Amino acid sequence: MRTLTDQEEVRREKMEVLRKKGINPFGSKFDITSDSKKIKEEYENFSKEELDDVKPEVIVAGRIMSKRRSGKAGFMHIQDKYGQIQIYISINSVGDEDYELYKAADLGDIIGINGYVCRTNTGELSIHATKYTHLVKALRPLPEKFHGIADPEIKLRKRYLDIIMDEEVKELFYKKQKFWSTIRNLLIEEGFLEVETPVLEITSGGAAATPFKTHHNALDVDVYLRIAMGELWQKKLLVAGYEKTFEIGRQFRNEGMSPEHLQDYTQMEFYWAFADFKDGMNLVQDMYRKVTKAVLGSSKFTSKCYEVDMDNEWEIYDFETIIKEKTNIDIYNSNKEEIIKYLETTNQQFDSKVPYWRLVDVLWKTIRRKLSGPGFLIGQPVELNPLPKRLETDPRKVAQFQVIIAGSEMGNGYSELNDPLDLEERFLEQRTMAESGDEEAHVHDKEFVEALEYGMPPAVGFGVSERFFAVLVDRPIRECVIFPLMKSK
Repeated sequence: MRTLTDQEEVRREKMEVLRKKGINPFGSKFDITSDSKKIKEEYENFSKEELDDVKPEVIVAGRIMSKRRSGKAGFMHIQDKYGQIQIYISINSVGDEDYELYKAADLGDIIGINGYVCRTNTGELSIHATKYTHLVKALRPLPEKFHGIADPEIKLRKRYLDIIMDEEVKELFYKKQKFWSTIRNLLIEEGFLEVETPVLEITSGGAAATPFKTHHNALDVDVYLRIAMGELWQKKLLVAGYEKTFEIGRQFRNEGMSPEHLQDYTQMEFYWAFADFKDGMNLVQDMYRKVTKAVLGSSKFTSKCYEVDMDNEWEIYDFETIIKEKTNIDIYNSNKEEIIKYLETTNQQFDSKVPYWRLVDVLWKTIRRKLSGPGFLIGQPVELNPLPKRLETDPRKVAQFQVIIAGSEMGNGYSELNDPLDLEERFLEQRTMAESGDEEAHVHDKEFVEALEYGMPPAVGFGVSERFFAVLVDRPIRECVIFPLMKSK
């Protein structure tokens, strides 16, 4: 059994004192009428004299974050979901019994306050308590106020404490809600249907990634956690006659961790019939501008030392052209040796044994790191993605676009390949790549090819993950997950 600290022993003793007084140490329902944000917004322009005249009554609840007492009166700050507000309490206002409860309270305890809004002699907007209600006894002390939690692993492992102690962390997840709600609302306003597609799949498809594999006992089959946000399922819905669909949910990739990569994360994908990748680029540009302003209140931000203004005209980067400009390598008339020789002069990590086009992709990523954006990458080789349509002007390339911001890919879309015969050939090419050692080659999905044989309208699809949010707030993506996966202690 864990040995209690002296502070914990004292808090448990106080818990028992509360019980003896007939007070539940862990509270029950408490009806509140206001909060710190509402009070500050409603009364910020009121003078001390005006508030003393009106005495607006409020009922609030929160966690005690600071406390100071002198004789028969005292002050404390309580923290609710929006922030902190000061409470003035005196024995003359609340009576002997409530004041004794206040005196015995510890930092971290959750309390309820009935009172009226006032300003102190120093001008701070406060609540003059008329009733004190104990709600929850905290049996452990909070981290030290001025330093908070220093250990980055503990900050993530005990995220609840991190949120209590750090207002910026608490605000982060309100911003994240705005991020996804802005995307969702925009798409619904544009006539898209929100759908749910399977998380467990017999065949892992829709992206080039390594899946998590598990076993389904009832069906006695191996299944995969999805690596895409229902891409192949949503395209089947286009076959079914839905013309605009989207999904926001969790997807899973059994790959490495980095400041930009997680193994399970939230992604959005939409599919839009009778449109092409250029239509998708227009919609995405509008979406990203609105999301940025909703989250940050501005079109401008700094991330990873990049200065970005989403209202600027977006750049267009052609895959073949920009690689040749930056490296003097013609990707359609080159070889592995030439690319390996160039990559050895960079800091980019790579595996020289992967197929040619995977090395070309690494080559592009060395260039991408230096682009601040915002912009779109276009003209990617068909070998890197079998699912888009080919460009009519150059069949070697696909009608694909990627959003480039702050040196990274921040979204991927393309005109969907709806020719089942062409797709069948590309899947066979991907099988050959897989047999030669390409772990990111797409899996041959016969059922999807069959669905396309019934006819899927021309369409554009697009996906973006919470990586974009992490870039907007300039934090590692792991810190932007409210409860990231941690190793067991």
